[in-house]
Amino acid sequence: MSNNAIEIQNLVKEFNDFKLGPINISIPKGTIVGFIGQNGAGKSTTIKLLLGLLNKDSGIIKIFDNQDYNTIQIKDSLGVVFDDLLIPDEMTLLDVERFCSRVYSKWDKVFFNKLKDKFNLPSEKMIKNYSRGMRMKLSIAIALSHNAEILILDEPTSGLDPIVREEILDLLLEYMQDENHTILISSHILSDLEKIADYIAFIHEGKVLFFETKEELEENYALCNLSDKEVENIDDEAIVGRRVHSFGQQLLVKRNLVPNGITLQKPSIEDIMIYFVKGENK
Repeated sequence: MSNNAIEIQNLVKEFNDFKLGPINISIPKGTIVGFIGQNGAGKSTTIKLLLGLLNKDSGIIKIFDNQDYNTIQIKDSLGVVFDDLLIPDEMTLLDVERFCSRVYSKWDKVFFNKLKDKFNLPSEKMIKNYSRGMRMKLSIAIALSHNAEILILDEPTSGLDPIVREEILDLLLEYMQDENHTILISSHILSDLEKIADYIAFIHEGKVLFFETKEELEENYALCNLSDKEVENIDDEAIVGRRVHSFGQQLLVKRNLVPNGITLQKPSIEDIMIYFVKGENK
C-alpha cells in the first residue's frame, strides 16, 4: 500500500482556451501541501477534478490507492472547504447539523457542537445573516466533524481578517496532530502557507513548476543584489529570474550554482512565485 494520501498521474483536462496538465503530484499521508499559483493557473480546476466535480480527459487520480474515488467510503474520508459556504441561505446552524447527520455516516455531533461554541456560531440565525468569517468557520466545522482523513481547502482564508485566519490555521494544525490526516490547501495568502505547509506545489499556466518541501525551497533558492558587472560572473543556469533596478539587479538564484563570496538572502514563498512568473531570465 502506498504512503500517499493522494496521487495524481499525467492528469489532463482541456477547455476551449485552457489546458491543464499533464499534472503529476503525490501527496504523502500526514502532510500539509500548499497549492499556489495565479488566478486561472489551474488550482481550482485540479481540485474539482480531484473531487469528481469535473471529468478528466486523461490521467489517473488515486485517493488512498483507490481510482474509484466516487464511492461513499472515499467521499466520507474527504472534508471539503470552498471559498464560500455552499448551503442554502435560509438554513440555520441547527438545520445544517440535522442535514449533515443524515449525509455523513461518521458525523460527530458532539465535536460539531464543540466547534460551534469555539467559533461562537449562533444556532438560530439564518446562514444568510452570517458574516464571511462565520460562514468559513461553519464550513470548516462541517469538514472537520465527519472524521475526514483528508481536508481539501480552496481559498479558505481569503477575505478574512488576521485574527480569524489565525484561528483557522490553529485549528488545521490541531487537526494534523493525527498523523493519518492530510491537508491540501490552496491560498493566495502565502504567509499563511509559510506558517503551516510542509510542501509547496506551484502551478502556472496549467503546469506544475515545482513540488518541494519548504526546507528544500530555502535550500535550493536564494535572493542576491548585484551590480550589472557582478551579474556577468553568474552562470545563466543559476538565474531563475531577475529584476533590474537603478543600482543593479536583484536575482533569484539556485544556491548550488552561485560562486562563493556572494551574499545570499532567504526568499519567501511569495518571492519565489513572483520570480518564477515575472522575473526575466535573460
